Amino acid sequence: MEFCLYCYGTVIESIGVLRIMERIGDDMMFEEILSRLPAKVVCQFKCVCKQWCYELSTPKFVLIHTRRLSNLLQKKLLSLNEHTIVVDDIVSGNLEVDTRKIVTFPYDVQPSRLIIIGSFNGLILLCIRMTDANELVLWNPTIRRFKLISDDYFSRYFGRHDDTGGMYVDEHNDLKVLHINCFAGAVTARVYSRHNDSWRNLSFLKGCLFGSSFYSWSHGSYSGKTIYFTVSNYWIPPGECNIVAFDVISESFSILRFPERIQVNPCQVHFLTISDRLHGIVVRYSDELTAELVKYEHDDWITVFSFTNARIVQQLDPQQRTNIIQDNKWLVTSIWGDTVEVLLCNDSFNYIQHVDSFNGPKGALFLETIVSPF
Repeated sequence: MEFCLYCYGTVIESIGVLRIMERIGDDMMFEEILSRLPAKVVCQFKCVCKQWCYELSTPKFVLIHTRRLSNLLQKKLLSLNEHTIVVDDIVSGNLEVDTRKIVTFPYDVQPSRLIIIGSFNGLILLCIRMTDANELVLWNPTIRRFKLISDDYFSRYFGRHDDTGGMYVDEHNDLKVLHINCFAGAVTARVYSRHNDSWRNLSFLKGCLFGSSFYSWSHGSYSGKTIYFTVSNYWIPPGECNIVAFDVISESFSILRFPERIQVNPCQVHFLTISDRLHGIVVRYSDELTAELVKYEHDDWITVFSFTNARIVQQLDPQQRTNIIQDNKWLVTSIWGDTVEVLLCNDSFNYIQHVDSFNGPKGALFLETIVSPF
């Protein structure tokens, strides 16, 4: 432990490091000590020697390092403003207001032209919307590496409610990117392989109308080897909400239904993961504004907390807020774009601080990892 603390603020001479390795062994050094350090420190240690650069870049080390980080209550919040991209620290669910930093996107493009599709293991999946074409970008803002993964298919317009996707890792540790596009009443699903650097088509559900312009797709939420989407109909019949589940092992789609007791008219449900379990935020507009946190467990939805003290916060830009806690208040961006604020008690605060991931079109929680988009 003393060695780990020493590593944070000290540049170690190569000869001293190698002597330590001789005493405790390579496996202990990399898997039990260096894998517990922050991503930026690990990147610095790649300069110690060629062996360290190699060992700290292996898929095995990256996987161990990422898994250790995922258990921590320290995350980052990336927000796309009109002209800047900012990153804030999220500690135990709380926004640390004094830690804000401006980061540079690898392309010379206004952040207003960017849409966040998803975040996974430290990678951010974004779309650059341009007049003549669109680009999909895998970006790790921590190590400042990115990769364009678009092909000719993305020349068409990218719609916030018509395009969606997610990311996952298959059983061979190959990073995959799922992209779903709705156009002319049809749904096209494709998956990108980081290993093969190529796209291929997937079979989507037959006979469904989710490609219609009446339906709006949410961003994907990864939980338990499945990516979940809400597909909502705001027109006829109003309030219809469906769940499309994508199994990352079989790479197949299925439809789940919300039980009637949490159906909302008009629909206000979006997903997030807490302790690697799928949850949903249900916002209701009736005599008073209420919000519920529900959990998907054993093929059913269970109410975890009900908030009757919810209110809409008018002064915040809803496109730039995500699921965060500030001053013991939980700020929830509903799928309608409203920012809803609820007061937290001790029990609800202790529960919600374990949020793993949440993203909207202009913001996302992410981990600082060394995962490469290549």
